[in-house]
Amino acid sequence: MIGGIEIASRDGGHFDAYAAGPPAARAGIVVVQEIFGVNAGVRAVADGWAAAGYAVLAPDLFWRSEPGVALDADDPAQLERAYALMNAFDRDLGIADIAASIAALRTQGCARVGVVGYCLGGLLAYLAAARTDSDATVGYYGVMLDKFLGEQHAIGKPLLLHIALRDHLIDDAARAATRDGLAGNRHVTMAEWDADHAFARHSGSARVAALADAADARTRAFFAEHLA
Repeated sequence: MIGGIEIASRDGGHFDAYAAGPPAARAGIVVVQEIFGVNAGVRAVADGWAAAGYAVLAPDLFWRSEPGVALDADDPAQLERAYALMNAFDRDLGIADIAASIAALRTQGCARVGVVGYCLGGLLAYLAAARTDSDATVGYYGVMLDKFLGEQHAIGKPLLLHIALRDHLIDDAARAATRDGLAGNRHVTMAEWDADHAFARHSGSARVAALADAADARTRAFFAEHLA
């Protein structure tokens, strides 16, 4: 149990979500994990949004393989374990779990609910913008976005994508395809940062504090505008 609430999944199971924030918030945010599970960094991000007045859930998306995963991105052995969990992850069921988390926040009384995700979670945020009723969505350095450009027609509400221009996990061709493919979508805004992957991670060696702070300020303003 990662602490928080238990949510029913569409395939008959139940998963935990870290919960934070005031009980009567009018707006909520679903925080979507990296490949390291709902670790201390994800919980700290959730707590930050809670301190800003949002009701927050960070669902445990790896629960079908291993519930309660919380790994350290700077530990090589744990990084290898994280990749194994990602490779076993069912993306479509993960999106369904995000949708269930959004619904749980609406049940709590949130009139508007947004989604923010990082790395794997950045891709899932993009897909959530296309496949769920999120009112506003933010993705940080989402991987493989170029493989899912065909879903952008279903995006009907604001989506902010933070793109790392020196992301070692995304080659220049994929980055250009994403930029060009989404350029004409009026619902999508792309913010580009001269940084490598995971520059906005809450803590750890990949974090670039100045750029992380600037990107997070952009995200705060985006949610303040669209979740008010």
